[in-house]
Amino acid sequence: MFTLSQFPLPYASDALAPYISAETLSYHHGKHVATYINNLNELITGTAYETMPLTKIVRTSLNNDQKIFNNAAQVYNHDFFFNCLRPANKQMEVPEKLAAAFGGKDELRNQFRTAALSVFGSGWAWIVYDGGSYKIITTANADTPIAHGMTPIFTIDVWEHAYYLDYQNRRAEFVDAVWDNLANWDFVAENMKL
Repeated sequence: MFTLSQFPLPYASDALAPYISAETLSYHHGKHVATYINNLNELITGTAYETMPLTKIVRTSLNNDQKIFNNAAQVYNHDFFFNCLRPANKQMEVPEKLAAAFGGKDELRNQFRTAALSVFGSGWAWIVYDGGSYKIITTANADTPIAHGMTPIFTIDVWEHAYYLDYQNRRAEFVDAVWDNLANWDFVAENMKL
């Protein structure tokens, strides 16, 4: 069984301010993620999934049980997303190797921003490693790259619950704030060590 304490925020709840408020993190992590974990626990109790690690549940349930997949993938996606962020007062640089794969830092930012803003409704924008190269993809709802054999490198949650309290319907401002001020490029660099 899973608990919220297995997926802690890697920083204080106010560490992302002023770009993401403690109130938003309280709802996003403390309520939304907790609900996915509780739902997942209820769904897997007494099943073969009960003893599996989270990533195996995601991969195994993809075509077998949509409810289990949705909740497990959302736990995974959110934990990955929160690790993609770092305190607002900590400066980092985009890894050169990643920037070069997209034609430079500005081009990488532009391509990622375009992808994040193109998600219709709820979903995610990702940088992934797939087939020997880095790519930018989007997924809808709970879908996740690990269910499709890709290695996630970076993500941003573009479900409204990720930003509505701070930005209302201004997704573009949220995406810019995350990329320019909160992206944890050290975590990204670790994910690139394939």
